[in-house]
Amino acid sequence: MTSTAKTNRRDKIRLLVVDDHMVMRMGLVYAASAQPDMQVIAEVESGEEAIEAYRVHQPDVVTLDLRMHGIGGLATIRALREEFRTARIVVFSNYARGEEVYQALKAGAAGFVVKNMNLTQLLDAIRRVHAGEKYVPPELAMRMGERTLSPLSERETDVLALIAKGNSNKEIAVTLGVTEGTVKLHVTNILSKLEVNARTEALVVAVQRGIIDIV
Repeated sequence: MTSTAKTNRRDKIRLLVVDDHMVMRMGLVYAASAQPDMQVIAEVESGEEAIEAYRVHQPDVVTLDLRMHGIGGLATIRALREEFRTARIVVFSNYARGEEVYQALKAGAAGFVVKNMNLTQLLDAIRRVHAGEKYVPPELAMRMGERTLSPLSERETDVLALIAKGNSNKEIAVTLGVTEGTVKLHVTNILSKLEVNARTEALVVAVQRGIIDIV
């Protein structure tokens, strides 16, 4: 291999693709691999796998879905940014309510693209985030400005999202790496803040206010 070829390979943006929808993940891998300045070095389907893959591959940019099995997108972003301060993450999601965009950026994402947008926007986002910029399309920035503020903390939102997936307190505790007692406390706080008496009511209110989506 010539020195020029080595340089070209080294200059490519090394991508880690994280999405639990196989068809969507394969499509993104194909599209990115067709770009002369990008190289997909790993693809995984869960937040837990994303963290492990990052440790192994140290990618330049991570593309990440928000709604995944296991710890979920927001928790994955926070975990990556906590362990790898320079991690550059672009959210690529079907769900982009104002609160979700805000929480993703607050957690440490540098870009946000909706899956129904033109693919060129995602590729542009990857390049700009790799260059150290932020990328939020104007329509998403407008949604953030119009969002209804959530009374829940980030961890309470994680707990509620896992409740929405049918997880028990014990399962949530294992997923989040906390005690079952801590989960019960979060649930109590959630019910109080949303002014409801039961989990099902909390889910209805949270969906209506755009705090979470039921998928």
